[in-house]
Amino acid sequence: MAVTKQLPREQWKEYFDNFTKAFLEDLNPEDAVVEIVDPKLGDQFEADYARVIGVSYDPKDNVFEVALEGVDHLIYHPKEIWVVEEDNGFVSTIEVVREDDTKEIIRLQSVGLQRAQQ
Repeated sequence: MAVTKQLPREQWKEYFDNFTKAFLEDLNPEDAVVEIVDPKLGDQFEADYARVIGVSYDPKDNVFEVALEGVDHLIYHPKEIWVVEEDNGFVSTIEVVREDDTKEIIRLQSVGLQRAQQ
């Protein structure tokens, strides 16, 4: 059963580095949908089923990055990060809350969901 959890800031870098290494650095075409939920502007889609190359957090610049084929999606100064983690460790949803409380929701799909995390 999938688990929703908030990640402590001090774990962001290692958590997403490990996730990228375990699930995204192969030939399986994981895809992402990036949705921005803004209280003033409503829901907006920034990327629709783009191939995911990696997910990372840079503590020095305080920026969360979703590297998509052809473009990088950057979220500066994230305040909170929540994930929905599947039984095998695959993260199917990432919700990043910005300083202004705007939420960015990244939904990931994998053709390799049956693969166990190493």
